[in-house]
Parts: sequence; C-alpha cells; structure tokens
Amino acid sequence: MPEAIERRNLSEVVAERIREYIVDNGLKPGDRLPTEQELSDRFGVSRVSTREATKALGFLGIIDAAPRRGLVVGQVDMKRLSSYLGFHFAISDFPRSELLDARLVIETGSLPRVMERMVEEPGLYVRLAEAADAVQAAPNLDERIRADAAFHRDLLEASGVGPLLAFNDLLTIFFDRFRRSIESGDWETGLRQHREILDALRAGDVKLACDILTRHVGYHRKVT
Repeated sequence: MPEAIERRNLSEVVAERIREYIVDNGLKPGDRLPTEQELSDRFGVSRVSTREATKALGFLGIIDAAPRRGLVVGQVDMKRLSSYLGFHFAISDFPRSELLDARLVIETGSLPRVMERMVEEPGLYVRLAEAADAVQAAPNLDERIRADAAFHRDLLEASGVGPLLAFNDLLTIFFDRFRRSIESGDWETGLRQHREILDALRAGDVKLACDILTRHVGYHRKVT
C-alpha cells in the first residue's frame, strides 16, 4: 500500500521522505536503499519524480548511485553544501537583522567547542592570535577586511564541528553586505575585541567570550 503524499513539488516531497527513511532506519554511509522503482511504489509517485529526488540528493552527497550496487547512502559533501548555502545567502534578500542574528547564532554557538579544543590543543590559541594579528597588520582597507573575514572563519573552523563549516560562506556574504559599516567601523575597538574573545576562551570563560562577540557583531546594527 503506497504512502499518501501531499501534492506540491513531488520531487521535493520524495526527497524529504527519502531523508526521513534514512534517519528512521538508522542507515549510515554505504548502506543500501530501495531501488528507484521500490521508492516510487512506496510513495505512490512516478519514476520520474523519484529520479529527480535522487538526483537532487545525489548533488549534496546524501545519496550515491553506485554501479552494480544501486542506491546507497552517501557521505554529505560539506564543501559543496557550503557553496550551495553561500549562493542561497547571496541571492536572497534577507533583512540586515536576520543576517546579523544568523551570524551571531553560528559564531557564538561554536565558542564552547573552541574553548574545549584550546585545552586539548594549546597551539590553537597561538594560531588564532596570529590570525587576529594579521587583521591589524593588513596594509590597506581591502586587505584588512579580507583578514577580518578570515579571522572569523578561522574561529568558526577552530570548533572542529564539521556541520558548522557548511555555514562558512555566510561570513563571506556578511562581509560583502555589510561593507559600508565595516569600512566606517571602530577598528581599534574591533581589533582589541578579537584578542579579548580569544583570551576569554583561553581563560575558560565562554560567557564572556560570547558577550564580547555579541558586542563586536552588534556594532553593525547601529550603522545603516
């Protein structure tokens, strides 16, 4: 008996159902999935809709169409996912406040893990401090903005939390969209806050680090 499926973009619905099937059955990369015909019968849709869904999931690496093995659960390509999300952010007209909130949620959410990794890897503080110093040493505004973006990307990557890295491109979009407020920013305060964030994390005070980062990013709310 096929499962009832709502009438909207069928390939999107089928893709959603396939993701649910993978999660509900505890499947891991390399595990086999039903054939496209079996999925079509299961969801009561055409083979064409199922093929569109598997292609879309294949683009992100969720499904792998392996020769002689059929459909298997794939390994999500985080780099490709990051590029896709970055493009989505670039063309979408999100309000400034939502972009700021998204950046804050992502960056502050990474700080507890960065703090833990600083304990595990003492050299991590040094590497991040060097990235902060590179912002100050930049010879011109364009280079300083690039170095500033790189510092924040490095901070996010320092968490070691793979899925968070998919949002790296949000920072690029942020620095493009907020260039005016970045150009007119209080660089002296901003540069000092970079180090203060790192020092708070090294001292084990993640709340202070989050508070400083919130003030650091919050500057852009004041500039229109």
